Amino acid sequence: MTEHERARLERLERIARRMDKAFRVPFTGIRLGWDSILGIVPGIGDTLTTAPAFYIVYEAHRLGASKPLVMRMVSNIGIDWLVGLIPLFGDLLDVGIKSNMRNVQLLRAHMERAAHDAPPSRDIRDRSA
Repeated sequence: MTEHERARLERLERIARRMDKAFRVPFTGIRLGWDSILGIVPGIGDTLTTAPAFYIVYEAHRLGASKPLVMRMVSNIGIDWLVGLIPLFGDLLDVGIKSNMRNVQLLRAHMERAAHDAPPSRDIRDRSA
């Protein structure tokens, strides 16, 4: 993984943390983010939070995520969105779903696997081969 790819991935992780785990509920281990907070607004909140979620998927595609991985990420967003539409109960479940964090973890695993499987890069100055 190049430094540029690593920096882009870290940026996506920061976005996911803000959306899914930015705040801790006092006296509990429960963490929630802007996704859960905005999701309280019926319909509109859950729909608005899909923008950063789809940005993560867009960047994953640009970073070379496979089509099946992108489809899995989109399905995670869809489940999060559908659950969030259920009044009150959906808002409670939405705190536990954390689709942005899950999607970035999937992308990180994909990129690390790809970097591990890639042949070692040759130095352009190495003329012995």
